[in-house]
Amino acid sequence: MQKYEVIGMNCAACSSRVEREVSKVQGVSYCSVNLLTGVLIVEGEAKPDDIKKAVINAGYGIKQGKTIKNDIQILKNRLFYSIGFLLILMYLSMGYNMLSFPLPDILDRNPLAIGIIQMILTTIVLIINKKFFTNGVKALIKGSPNMDSLVAIGSSAAFIYSLVVLINLDKYCLHDLFFESSAMIPSLITLGKMLEAYSKGKTTNAISDLIKLKPQKATVIRNDEVIEINSEDLIVNDIFIVKSGEAFPADGMVIEGYCAVDESSFTGESIPVDKNVGDEVLTATINNSGYVKCRVTKTNENTVLSQIIKMVSDATSSKAPIAKIADRVAGVFVPFVMLVATITLVIWLCLGKNIEFSLMRAISVLVISCPCALGLATPVAIMVGSGVGAKKGILFKNATSLEETGKMKIIALDKTGTITYGKPIVTDILGDVLEIAYSLEAKSEHPIAKAIVNRAVVDEIKLKENTDFQSYAGNGISARIDYKMAYGGNLEFISDKCDINEDIMTQYEKLAIEGKTPILFAYDNEYLGMIAVRDKTKEDSKESIAELRKLGIKVVMITGDNYKTANAIKNEVLCDEIYAEQKPIDKKKVIEELKKQGNVAMVGDGINDALALSVADVGIAIGAGSDIAISSADVILMKNSLADVVLSIKLSKKVLKNIHENLFWAFIYNIICIPLATGFFGLSINPMIGALTMSLSSFCVVMNALRLNNFKKEKIMEKELKIEGMMCAHCEARVKQILEGMDGVSKAVVSHKDGTAKIYMTKEIADSVFKNAIESQGYKVL
Repeated sequence: MQKYEVIGMNCAACSSRVEREVSKVQGVSYCSVNLLTGVLIVEGEAKPDDIKKAVINAGYGIKQGKTIKNDIQILKNRLFYSIGFLLILMYLSMGYNMLSFPLPDILDRNPLAIGIIQMILTTIVLIINKKFFTNGVKALIKGSPNMDSLVAIGSSAAFIYSLVVLINLDKYCLHDLFFESSAMIPSLITLGKMLEAYSKGKTTNAISDLIKLKPQKATVIRNDEVIEINSEDLIVNDIFIVKSGEAFPADGMVIEGYCAVDESSFTGESIPVDKNVGDEVLTATINNSGYVKCRVTKTNENTVLSQIIKMVSDATSSKAPIAKIADRVAGVFVPFVMLVATITLVIWLCLGKNIEFSLMRAISVLVISCPCALGLATPVAIMVGSGVGAKKGILFKNATSLEETGKMKIIALDKTGTITYGKPIVTDILGDVLEIAYSLEAKSEHPIAKAIVNRAVVDEIKLKENTDFQSYAGNGISARIDYKMAYGGNLEFISDKCDINEDIMTQYEKLAIEGKTPILFAYDNEYLGMIAVRDKTKEDSKESIAELRKLGIKVVMITGDNYKTANAIKNEVLCDEIYAEQKPIDKKKVIEELKKQGNVAMVGDGINDALALSVADVGIAIGAGSDIAISSADVILMKNSLADVVLSIKLSKKVLKNIHENLFWAFIYNIICIPLATGFFGLSINPMIGALTMSLSSFCVVMNALRLNNFKKEKIMEKELKIEGMMCAHCEARVKQILEGMDGVSKAVVSHKDGTAKIYMTKEIADSVFKNAIESQGYKVL
């Protein structure tokens, strides 16, 4: 994929022209132009020089890469000087002519001198705003008229007409001059462009805010010395120090200490996350409390922050499918407006109206029409929506995924790590099986394997070496231990390795009905025993699934677990359907079948989900999942919570609604205003009013998109208590356990050193409730 910045585009007709010309280049398989950002994306084998040549031939400038321009100052300067000369012009044309404002005697009796001064002032204003004329004329010569062409024709027509009147002033009077209209049109449109540029600048704030997050300095340990360096100079395996209140300068792993980290810049969640030795920390997150030493794992463009910036940038540069409606209209819009203006002029002349009246109606048609609003309707909403999502930990890979997510009719959820925490614990051990199970599972990365390993370590079981280790995705594992083959896995897998009698089946079914996952083991072709594990359901899973169903979405659970275990989880979280005992290829087939019923989104976090994520209409990866799952997904949730699945759907619906509003406004504005400007319906619109209306229409579209910034998620309330009597870390842990066990408390950060407890709540809780709970344990709340 190649990216370019196209210079000189001002309306939807411009972007359509560029797309048409670049699409003709040999080797281009796809191209898309974003009017808001000026970014041209090209896919295929086309040479960069050929692409640049096509854009230049279309009448625009181009350069490789992408930059975010700030045109506001240039527009401010143009507007400032334009208004300065325009005020003098308006005094002469309207103040003197209509309101009898005084003039020096030398001019008062010399209409020709007043007319010449008006012409000079108008010429100066047109030169200040020459961009409209140079771009407009170029576009006309290339056969692709745009908004600048309409402005140039309208303003030039008023100027030329006034010039002819001035030359023949003995037959006319000063009232017949329209120099002020000629100057006012580009001035008012410059005002609209400045307001539009200012508003568009706000839509790109999400990217600039993310870039600003990274700290400039880092405290590192090199050669046993603590020194401060630029964060850009950090390298992998550097050891850096982060104190309370400081930001992490790179992605890393905690190697010493403990801290509570504010990850709200990534997840949108204000509740701090506890970090201990071995935990991952991310660039730009804030150490709320504690002191840690970390080892750098990723720097600069490889960090999660850099990847997010790239993803948001790509999403805002891409084009949503719904934009094609505006593109098709924009391709013929300007020529159509020019035709209507010509017809208006001819009809009024044929009806006997003078050239002055007829020309003003035609100019009004030219300057009131607004192709800009059509071109901006979709990209501004996509830009703001992507930024809002990024701030809340929801990353859309492209504009298509942002548009499509809200259209889902079915949500398919993986169980492990999505509905549940993905951190199962051992609940039952049947038979003398733990030693072989430990030795077999030690090389596996599966969450169930980790649960068995953790239990074996606690029970101080001896680890035996295994060889020939093999994993069978969705089934089980095998290895050679003490020269004999050992197997561990589901019922179907183990049934092929040894005999399974009725007693074993009874035990298996009993554990499964209880919602546990039984893992069977065989050694040397003999059944060895069974270990059952259970994965705790996330607190917000049931509520989030209920929210999805309220939105009219069918919720389906797909899991590799046996049917009885899956059914127990289904009854707990109340999803609509379950598909149990599904291998990765089976999950893919289930998604393909579900797609026959409507648009399907797949939500998962593991390697096992990658196939299903890739075939779903929208793949949603939980951020704590595997890199493969994330690369296969269209939407990435930084926080490991189903609540953000609901939030992503609601945000997508909100963005889509905003786009529809923008398109409705853009179409209805032109449908109403262009006929009115012709004057055929009894209403005469002055060209100056038309220019002002046109300028404000684009501004309204951008401002409407900015309303998306008001999109909110659940509010987290904070409260801090002063507690007396905590003497050590055990006291601290006890108070933390009491607080986090209370309904409505999502997190508590407790410090025995400061004697404080900072509580994060999802609902209001009275102080007396906290006081009674804490003081019942022997501490005093001050």
